[in-house]
Amino acid sequence: MFRLIFVSLSLLGCNLHTETKCIPQTSEFKKEGDYLLGGLFDVHHVRGTLHLNIPEAVLCSSQEFTLSSYRRFQMMRFSIEEINNSTSLLPNVTLGYEIFDHCSDTKNFPSIFRLMSVNGSVQPWKESANFSKVIAMVGTYTSTATLTVAPLFMMDLIPMISYGAASSVFSRKQNFPSFLRTVHPNKDVIEIICKLLEEFKWTWVAFLYIDDDYGRDGLDVFVKKIKDTKICMAFNYGLSNGTDYPKLFKEIKSLNVNVIIVFTAEWTAEDLINSAIQQNVKNKVWIAADAWSLHKELPKKAGIRNIGTVLGVAEPKITIPGFNDFIYSFKAQNQCENPEQDSFCNQMCNCSSLSAENITTADPSFNFPVYSAVYAVAHALHAVLQCGADSCNKDIKVHPDMVLKELKKSDFTLLNHRVQFDDNGDPKFGPYAIVFWNKNSNAEEIGSYTFHPKPIFKINKSKIHWHRDGQVPKSFCSEDCPDGHKKKQEGFHKCCFSCTICPKETYLNNTDPYNCISCKETEWSPAGSTSCFERKQEYVPFNDPGAIGVMVGTLILLIFIAAISVLFALNYNTPVVKSAGGPMCFLILGCLSLCSISVFFYFGEPRVTFCVLRFVPFLLFYTVCLACFAVRSFQIVCIFKISAKFPNISRVWTKYHAHWIFIAAASFLQAILLITHFSLDPPKQFKDTFYSDRFILGCDFDKTLNDSLISIILAFILILLSFCFSYTGKNLPKNYNEAKAITFCMFLLILIWISFATFIKLFHGKSINVINASAVLLSLYSYLLGYFFPKCYIILFKPEKNTEQYFQDLIQCYTRSASSS
Repeated sequence: MFRLIFVSLSLLGCNLHTETKCIPQTSEFKKEGDYLLGGLFDVHHVRGTLHLNIPEAVLCSSQEFTLSSYRRFQMMRFSIEEINNSTSLLPNVTLGYEIFDHCSDTKNFPSIFRLMSVNGSVQPWKESANFSKVIAMVGTYTSTATLTVAPLFMMDLIPMISYGAASSVFSRKQNFPSFLRTVHPNKDVIEIICKLLEEFKWTWVAFLYIDDDYGRDGLDVFVKKIKDTKICMAFNYGLSNGTDYPKLFKEIKSLNVNVIIVFTAEWTAEDLINSAIQQNVKNKVWIAADAWSLHKELPKKAGIRNIGTVLGVAEPKITIPGFNDFIYSFKAQNQCENPEQDSFCNQMCNCSSLSAENITTADPSFNFPVYSAVYAVAHALHAVLQCGADSCNKDIKVHPDMVLKELKKSDFTLLNHRVQFDDNGDPKFGPYAIVFWNKNSNAEEIGSYTFHPKPIFKINKSKIHWHRDGQVPKSFCSEDCPDGHKKKQEGFHKCCFSCTICPKETYLNNTDPYNCISCKETEWSPAGSTSCFERKQEYVPFNDPGAIGVMVGTLILLIFIAAISVLFALNYNTPVVKSAGGPMCFLILGCLSLCSISVFFYFGEPRVTFCVLRFVPFLLFYTVCLACFAVRSFQIVCIFKISAKFPNISRVWTKYHAHWIFIAAASFLQAILLITHFSLDPPKQFKDTFYSDRFILGCDFDKTLNDSLISIILAFILILLSFCFSYTGKNLPKNYNEAKAITFCMFLLILIWISFATFIKLFHGKSINVINASAVLLSLYSYLLGYFFPKCYIILFKPEKNTEQYFQDLIQCYTRSASSS
């Protein structure tokens, strides 16, 4: 009921505004045919919003004339005439049309209901009723107009093929099941615009859009498209008739935006560009959406060069063969006859003053979408009527839904373009052109973007003459950080940031410009790096000069030990050998030999076995040596000082061979400790990362010290006992130097290991292993130097001191001096 009332009121408004004009004998808005196509073209355009209190029609012929839309209007007429003259497409079938000037988005319902009516009247629809007299609808141009009228056609599945509505909402088939289009949706245009921004590295842009369904959808698509990119929208604004352009340009200038995307219709773009010229806006890059990128008049405006560089995304200029001839022929026949002919509302043009040149040279954008839309309907009808080479089956009763079904399956070639639609009714054909408004006031094609079968973007940058010294203008909030510097966002926009250098041992990955990533343990990097590098592994090889020197020193040590052992064996019964310890000397010399094994394992790659053999032989056999020296120093003190005052201690010590028991106990305890620690948790390879670019391979020294702490304490106690006992005997016979020799050995030993501890705190690198091996070797040499070499000297060069009489005289002299004191 509401629909019938609304239609009646609309028709009433139409009748009130009907005019009789001087028009051609045959109306260019109508043509009889076997099958009828509807058309909606905004030949005139209503600027602003109409505020009416009652439903009435708008007199389109009294509104602003749009030449580019009139050219599209003629393109539909030409396409149908060409099809009717074809012998291969729809043979013996003629197409008719009824076209309306759809100048208003919301006030043109009389024309819509006339297209949907039967015999000039609207009837309630029934399943069996042929409700619509048209088989398909071509139009409309704008998204807002399409949103207004499309639901009426969707209810009866009347195919509606738009040549200009690009809003994303029409891809929703649940809402628009019979809607198709021959122009790419907004998401495709936005994709090309983003490609341009990325190509020229523009990250700080303003987005101006017409404040309607088309523009708002473009804004939404753009926001989603740049979400995960480097591009930021510094500013956006919806343009309308009441836009305050001076305030708008002032705000853009304050944000230092140099690239402005203008996603709007022709008439809004005209106001914007004219205002930019008036406001003396300079040195900007303007990116025109396809709706106005091929505008014929704007590139010729005085002062257009001052506003900057204009690039555009445009429908390609596809020449339609025969169209110009059709226009010249049509204008030649367009004479004012039969002024009494009555025309339906919105089927009046008043275009008799236009010349053929006016039409043929008008903005050609969206002409091929009109041409391909008409041909798509013709091919679909051809399939429905089961047409052959010469005729079609006119007995088939054609319903719009039958045409819709074939339209969705469209697959034909038109002017070298393969016309197909995807599941959403969007075109799978038609490239886009990248244009530049050159100095000759022409939209020069400088590139292209092809969507199917795969995206291909091409642009010839050399054809662009930039407004600023021929250099590509820059547009950014913050300049890109140098390599290896992370971004710290400043404020709301991700494009506004400060830069901080990534510290060493970290790097910056391009996928995350806000965080420095730590390198792996096996890698390193200098400060400000964009990647990590593999660390080199270093250790002391056997052919290292330091290693060779230590090993040669060890071999010399072994030769000395062997020589001393032979010398002591040959002089075993002499006083010097007996006073040195007799058989204990050979035990000490043997243990020193076994200790030297550890030295060789400080070189080469430190595996677990090497790490164990660095410490265990030395600690175990050195403990035996220390125990021997502790016992020997105690015996010296016992002989000269304790036996006289405490004879029982001396007697028990001698009777039970306590010195051997002490040595065995200390050695056994040390062996148990070492076996326990090193078998349960052996030292592992350690990587010293002190140097950033390399690893120094070694054994885990700190862990070894912790695990061997008791063993080291035991050795230290033995050193301390030896030192204390030997130091107590410092006033023994002047020429009797056993105690002094032991004191000197212990002092030298302590000095060596204190020096080593100092070195490892001060130095890093593989030389630590050489120093450690040297400390071990020097501690072994300390025994020879402080204890055995003096005795060898007496045996070899002072034989007169190697007699029992000499030793007895020393002891008697000491006894007399001790008694007198």
